[in-house]
Amino acid sequence: MAKHGIIHHIEIYVSNLEKTIEFWNWLLTKLGYDKYQEWDKGISYKLLDSYLVFVQTEDKYLDIEYHRKRTGLNHIAFHVESRKAVDDFTNQLKEKKVTILYSAKHPYAGGKNYYAVFFEDPDRIKVELVASD
Repeated sequence: MAKHGIIHHIEIYVSNLEKTIEFWNWLLTKLGYDKYQEWDKGISYKLLDSYLVFVQTEDKYLDIEYHRKRTGLNHIAFHVESRKAVDDFTNQLKEKKVTILYSAKHPYAGGKNYYAVFFEDPDRIKVELVASD
């Protein structure tokens, strides 16, 4: 059972699919994901046997904004190959005017041996890129 326990997919409902695609398409393709499926209310990206799905939230459920500190998803963290990759992504995020979280402690906001960049997607889902070296 080589795939036993590996995540098959994660599905996230979003407030604005167009903004979500603009944000995540760039990031996920840079991380090696390929666009997997696309339909009028959603899109998915796949890497190996796992994929991420983003679906437009129905209007009747948009009355309460997402917040990562409430019950539910707090953040998504991805490995990147090196500290240089973290630095390169950080510079590209800044060019895209994406706010870097915990900037006063960057790139050690996760601790002295944890080299990463923390930022938010359009719905303020925290995203983390962590150096694997």
